[in-house]
Amino acid sequence: MKRIFSKKWIGWAIVIVLIITIKIISINPVWVERYYTNGVYPIIAVVLRYMFGWLPFSIGDIAYSLAIVFVIFKIVGTIKRIKNKNFSKQYAKSFIRKGVFVALVLYVVFYGLWGLNYSRLGIASQLGLKAKEYTTRDIDTLVGLLHSRLNNNAVLLTNSMRDSFKTKRDVFFNASLLYKIAATKYPFLAYKAYSVKPSLFSYFGNYMGFQGYYNPFTGEGQVNTTIPKSVEPFVAAHEIAHQLGYAKESEANFVGFLACRLHPSINFKYSVYFDMYHYAIRELASVDTVKAKQYDSTLHKQVKKDMDEYIAFYKKYRNPIEPYIYKFYGYFLKANNQPKGRASYNEVVSWLIAYYKKYGHSVI
Repeated sequence: MKRIFSKKWIGWAIVIVLIITIKIISINPVWVERYYTNGVYPIIAVVLRYMFGWLPFSIGDIAYSLAIVFVIFKIVGTIKRIKNKNFSKQYAKSFIRKGVFVALVLYVVFYGLWGLNYSRLGIASQLGLKAKEYTTRDIDTLVGLLHSRLNNNAVLLTNSMRDSFKTKRDVFFNASLLYKIAATKYPFLAYKAYSVKPSLFSYFGNYMGFQGYYNPFTGEGQVNTTIPKSVEPFVAAHEIAHQLGYAKESEANFVGFLACRLHPSINFKYSVYFDMYHYAIRELASVDTVKAKQYDSTLHKQVKKDMDEYIAFYKKYRNPIEPYIYKFYGYFLKANNQPKGRASYNEVVSWLIAYYKKYGHSVI
């Protein structure tokens, strides 16, 4: 009886009960949307951003670094034990048990602080949209609209406007204003306690292929500030969308689009159309290569220049490990209600098509 009610087993029982509770809640998107996303989560998110957002550096990246060092230290220690023949069955059981327990605790914390948003109703419910299968004509119409908007903004985007966004502070500050403006039209996009920062892993991230990420443990939106400036404003908008509870990548992309197109800054408008065009033209190219090339050939010279810079940037950092990282990340997305894996980012195309079909071409 003492063993059953020991602190150790009480801890396991609490964690298991919490995991079961999370699983039960996650199977009902209505519950998640009502009680978590619009109930508990906004409080959690704002508290985290108030706690860590004022710091000029990423406390989350520092925590990750320390965790990585600790794991390496434990692995090295275990290898030494094996070499010194000091690796008993009891030690092995304890090592595995502690590892599993830590993994389960991290699972509970991750889904409790943010991850349950993967199971919410989301933007479909808020805007009354239904993403359906689309035709080649649908995607052609979308590409035409994005092509026009992108070229128009390229004409308006002067060198002095580009220079005004050279500093990270300007990009991040304008990104925070972005959602205050968007909230006047979409109240559910109201954003408090700004917390967007450059990632300490930016250069390392180029080899892993990430442009930004959200840290659910600290509430910080991280942006890889070494990426081409043409996409940086939109990446900041995308990460704030994650902070607002849009966990799925396609929804974060679409919410970023809704916000950026309303911003008075041409930098943000150009950045979002640059990114959306990238997704849409890829979809069109998969069904009509000739038409896709025709659109690309008539892009504004500045857009072509930025496209070339974008492609060259990612070619520079290609490496043998990258495909395995993509595959692992793809599995993570699939495990969190995004069955298409990394291709989930591209599903923003279906949201854009559903949006213009419901509200007209002018909303693009």
